[in-house]
Amino acid sequence: MSEFEDVVAVVTGGSSGIGLAAVELLAERGARVVFCGIEPSEVNAAEERLAALGHRVAGVAADVTSEQDMHDLMARAAEWFGTVDVLVASAGVQTYGAVADTAVGLWDRTLDTNLKGAFLAAKAAIPRLRTRGGAIVLVSSVQATIAQTTVAAYTSSKAGLNALARSIAVDEAPYGIRANAVCPGSVDTPMLRASAAGHSDGTPEAIDAVLGRWGRMHPLGRVARPREVAEAIAFLASDRASFITGTELRVDGGLLATTSVALD
Repeated sequence: MSEFEDVVAVVTGGSSGIGLAAVELLAERGARVVFCGIEPSEVNAAEERLAALGHRVAGVAADVTSEQDMHDLMARAAEWFGTVDVLVASAGVQTYGAVADTAVGLWDRTLDTNLKGAFLAAKAAIPRLRTRGGAIVLVSSVQATIAQTTVAAYTSSKAGLNALARSIAVDEAPYGIRANAVCPGSVDTPMLRASAAGHSDGTPEAIDAVLGRWGRMHPLGRVARPREVAEAIAFLASDRASFITGTELRVDGGLLATTSVALD
């Protein structure tokens, strides 16, 4: 497929999980993709694997909480590939704690990575996107709308992402820029598996059992695959979504369509 031929995409958090799936899918469909991650070894491994498949990708070790790093990331994308057409902000951390027992440092790290990181990436990308329009997709969560126990910082950061997408959509519409949020339920990523390890004895079998239990909370009976979320990201980044902006697309296996109240 060449749906994204002549498109240059930048993906933050692109060396792992949903971000990596988005990098691979966009590249498969013709895009030239610059992605970043926080761990240089992880970035290099992802770049080498994707390049070996013939994809036009470039990986950069960068910190989404750094304004300079995000400025440099967009500058490199423009230098290497000529422009920036799409931004996918996927970098994030999962943290736990109720308000009363969440350390201020943990709160700051969560909001800095999940929300400020998307803001800084968008701030750096928008001047380039304004030259010929484009799309921004923020990877949020169903927890932007609902909350489980002990996720005060995480759910707050994700709610902020949805609001940020709406704000960008309104402000940048005159420049032909669309902005939307994707809100997954549970997705089988290294981050989710790390969370499952913290809720079990950490063995592979125990982690799989936790993921199975979490998956059964979704009406479709399983957790999502990263590729399934990447498909939603690619749709919102494409011309197929040319009149969609300022909204949230749930990819949650029906999680928010159901209730815990049982009638039988």
